[in-house]
Amino acid sequence: MRRCLLALAVALSVSPAFAQPQQTAQPQPVPQAMPGQLASADGATITLARAPSDWRALDGKYVRIAAPLTLAGTDGLERFGQLTVAFEGRLWQPTEVAAPGTAGYSQVVADNQRRRLLLDDGSDARDPQQVPYLATDAVLRTGMSLRGVEGRVRVDAQGRPSLQLGRALALPPLQRPAAPAVDGALKVAAFNLENFFNGDGEGGGFPTLRGARTLEEHQAQLKKLIATIGPLDADVAALMELENDGYGPRSAISTLVEALNAASGSPGDWRFVDAGKGPGDNPIRVGIIYRAGRVTPVGKPATLEGGPFAEHSRAPLAQAFRATAGGAPFMVVANHFKSKGCRDAVAPDADRDDGQGCWNATRVMSAQKLDAWMKGDPTGTGTRDAVLLGDFNAYAMEDPIRTLRSAGWQDAFSVARVERPYSYVYNGFSGRLDHALLNAGMAKRLKGAAEWHINADEMDASGYQKRNVEGAWRSSDHDPLLLGFDG
Repeated sequence: MRRCLLALAVALSVSPAFAQPQQTAQPQPVPQAMPGQLASADGATITLARAPSDWRALDGKYVRIAAPLTLAGTDGLERFGQLTVAFEGRLWQPTEVAAPGTAGYSQVVADNQRRRLLLDDGSDARDPQQVPYLATDAVLRTGMSLRGVEGRVRVDAQGRPSLQLGRALALPPLQRPAAPAVDGALKVAAFNLENFFNGDGEGGGFPTLRGARTLEEHQAQLKKLIATIGPLDADVAALMELENDGYGPRSAISTLVEALNAASGSPGDWRFVDAGKGPGDNPIRVGIIYRAGRVTPVGKPATLEGGPFAEHSRAPLAQAFRATAGGAPFMVVANHFKSKGCRDAVAPDADRDDGQGCWNATRVMSAQKLDAWMKGDPTGTGTRDAVLLGDFNAYAMEDPIRTLRSAGWQDAFSVARVERPYSYVYNGFSGRLDHALLNAGMAKRLKGAAEWHINADEMDASGYQKRNVEGAWRSSDHDPLLLGFDG
């Protein structure tokens, strides 16, 4: 009962309509010189209208950048007091837009190097309590435009430039996107929850193996997840990084579904697919939730275990559905491939220095096994239309995704003609680890595709473990995806 009351209390703190306050910040004043910070020694300031061809010629010079700079990443802010910015728009993960080993890949790498610049606080101290060029309560989002940036150029031994700022940054008004809307009678979403664990399911058992460290953090995390999943208004959602703790009333997936129902005011509407156990033995698993008033499961769920899914990639989960309003059945498959981290990786999974990171061979094998499984009617229902969803831990032009596309699976965002999609920002580079891949039948039913950029662009400090900014913002490190289909 205590767990039920907890879920209800958290859920009711979000409006029944899942309204998202669009927070905005007032424009910052014209930047002022920072006390004790840089000034031009001889009074001369060099004005840059574009990225220079060789920063080394400017090493030690004081410059003012007349061109707008795009905030490309905030990864280094809390540890080093640094921001990654770029001339001429975002920096893109090279393997998002070009295949490894190609001339196109090398061109993207070179272009990123040309446009990239590091803004620095001028200190070697780690974990600064205050970054002098930002207000204490500054809220940053990747993609925002910075103007009037100036400071002294420093170039390291590898020729990489940084700018030791001479004035505080003037931030533009904060703009955050509303929940996306897509055409189609049937809505399917995918979302990496970033380690949703719920302790013992009764308010205790914290800290957990991953995710929330205290009950208060768990409540804050749950509130943010509700504020994300609710406004998507999906009929079915594939989820990643759920605690692998069964399907009983104390399980993480049960806690999440109960809170969603309490927030929506429709008890029993949200339900979860019960695979009996797992899938898989990894501490985190995939899951599928759905709206019982809109879709009905067809047959039983199916899981793929063994091979690369035994220890590395998380086991996929498939479930067929039919819309209550009618139409052909369809299958949703939740996936989460092995990450790029190099711990315990040996050949052929060692990093080949081609931009794909470690465990690429395992991810390719996972893609091959997944495709073969899907060709064999895994749910035994004869359902022909299918969508593969989830965190594949591979960018769009990397081997695992190209393997699936070569097997006939179509990128939903390409089919929907979405330009430059992204769901993840790492080290200042934007790209997609999260994908929606359709077989031919499902591709014909696609009406629209969208990402909700509530997480990838948000600074980490907005999340539930730090400032806990009100709303869905930084509910995870991945953006959710939303697809619309004919029923």
